[in-house]
Amino acid sequence: MTRPNEKATILVVDDEPEILRALRAGLAAQGYAVQTAMNGEEALRSASADAPDLVILDVMLPGAVDGLEVCRRLREWSAVPILMLSALGQERQKVAALDLGADDYLTKPFGMDELTARVRAALRRARGVQPAAEPSAFTWNDLTVDYARRLVTKGGQEIKLTPLEYDILRFLTQNADRVVTHRLLLARVWGAEYTEDTQLLRVHIGHLRRKVEDDPTRPRLIVTEPGVGYRLKTVDPL
Repeated sequence: MTRPNEKATILVVDDEPEILRALRAGLAAQGYAVQTAMNGEEALRSASADAPDLVILDVMLPGAVDGLEVCRRLREWSAVPILMLSALGQERQKVAALDLGADDYLTKPFGMDELTARVRAALRRARGVQPAAEPSAFTWNDLTVDYARRLVTKGGQEIKLTPLEYDILRFLTQNADRVVTHRLLLARVWGAEYTEDTQLLRVHIGHLRRKVEDDPTRPRLIVTEPGVGYRLKTVDPL
């Protein structure tokens, strides 16, 4: 991982030369060192040899080692942040990538501003990982989740949550600004036998939003990632 004042290195993996050129130019303009790869085998070799600080990885790569396989193999030995790129209509691949350990995803086409905002957020999270104890509470604006006491307050007033609502909120806050898939959230809160029951999760998310959002009809904290899951959002990507 980079030290203070050291340029972060980003490995960009995509089989479209024009995308590689655009991302290399855009990221370099932001001060990052950029490496590129056009297939899975090349990506794995580069990640192993050069230890990048972040990997931007396309889901669809040519050959036997696609983006999902690269993600799976990287997670066998590395905690490097992985930002997946996917085309419209690839919700199933997005979910699979996140379940394999990817940190975030973007759907093509995307703006350079949003990409670099996601990169900055992922690097901040990675640099903040320390071997110290887990935080005892989460705070965002006027909302606080006290893990030790299982106490949730908003504006200084206690919010009464059911045990399931609290467990959902706790897991989302512990993974703030990361996409949490339906399957993962269902498995962590209800158990592995409930991983396909997205309607059950949707109902409880609705109840939770009514208690913690300023305007439940326009949620700003617990946002939906269509076809994928939810993100507890504390960082505006733009």
